[in-house]
Amino acid sequence: MAFAIVNRARYPVSSAEHPLLTSNPHHLVHNIEYYQSFGTYNSLSDFVSTQYSADTSRLLATYMPYHSLPESLKSRTSSSKIVYLCRNPKDNFISLWNYLNKRGPNIANPFPIEKAFELFCNGISLFGPVWDNVLGYWKASLENPEKVLFLKYEDLKKEPKSHLKKLAEFLGFPFSVEEEKGQVIEDILKLSSFEFMKSLLVNKEGSVNGLGFENKIFFRKGEVGDWKNQLTSSMVERIDGLFEEKLRGFGLVFES
Repeated sequence: MAFAIVNRARYPVSSAEHPLLTSNPHHLVHNIEYYQSFGTYNSLSDFVSTQYSADTSRLLATYMPYHSLPESLKSRTSSSKIVYLCRNPKDNFISLWNYLNKRGPNIANPFPIEKAFELFCNGISLFGPVWDNVLGYWKASLENPEKVLFLKYEDLKKEPKSHLKKLAEFLGFPFSVEEEKGQVIEDILKLSSFEFMKSLLVNKEGSVNGLGFENKIFFRKGEVGDWKNQLTSSMVERIDGLFEEKLRGFGLVFES
């Protein structure tokens, strides 16, 4: 969504040549940690200068917790914007578990869900305890809403149009009256929908350059509530209780 919004003047969303039709999203919005770890970049500045020209709106992805972000990025005087997208913790876990089992040695020897669940509930995850990661950005969004936009995947699925417009305004690329009357918003919603992107050949074949991750592993179901098909009742009770405890008093609630 962000790529289509920010670049719609350069790449009309109705064009048959739009980059999202021919490139995996991870080729267009690069992840800082992955490309610096597995790529050929010595520093973040080296990475950015290599990937972006001076007149390009820079979109970068990261899983880093808020407190680990550079102070220059978090500063109120910085023109940078931070968009944080999260999911219901139960779907978050299921998505992560399935993703990891489709990579490398885990393909032949899948990591048992019971062991993965224990690690998740003990706060052992790729970028720290999920509740700390979520709360960091949640509190930042409350303290500085002009700087940090906090979004839930479930809300995007439920009301995609209103959240698309909200995202565009936050990023500084609001839709004009003419665009709203036309098909621009609908075209972006279709172009960036999970179902449409999963159907594209580019997201079924190939891999992310430099990382060795097959493009297809980034597209599984994209459903809300798929955890119901894979978690036991005791797992549900434990994770619900854990996040109720960790998020208590902060006004952040996820639907059951």
